Amino acid sequence: MVHEYRDRIYIRKDILLKLYEHGELNQSKLMSYCGLNNVKHKGILDDMVTKEMILRTEEPWGNKSIIKYKISDKGKEILQAVLEPYEELFPRKEKDE
Repeated sequence: MVHEYRDRIYIRKDILLKLYEHGELNQSKLMSYCGLNNVKHKGILDDMVTKEMILRTEEPWGNKSIIKYKISDKGKEILQAVLEPYEELFPRKEKDE
């Protein structure tokens, strides 16, 4: 299996889009849906929380806690105003190319 490089802007767009579609996801499902590695890409999530693009909550679950993410209003605005037009201008390469 070939793993293609994905620009960080597309990773951010994928995260925002999945959260927009699903409302709220735990960290494990979000990373899985976006095809990301928990260890390698956690920094991107943290950065998006810091920049208030997504919201992070922790819910106790026994002696552990579940981390959940949700898109913020600012994240929705960025998705519609910046990331969608960006992908129209610079579409991802098709597999056939």
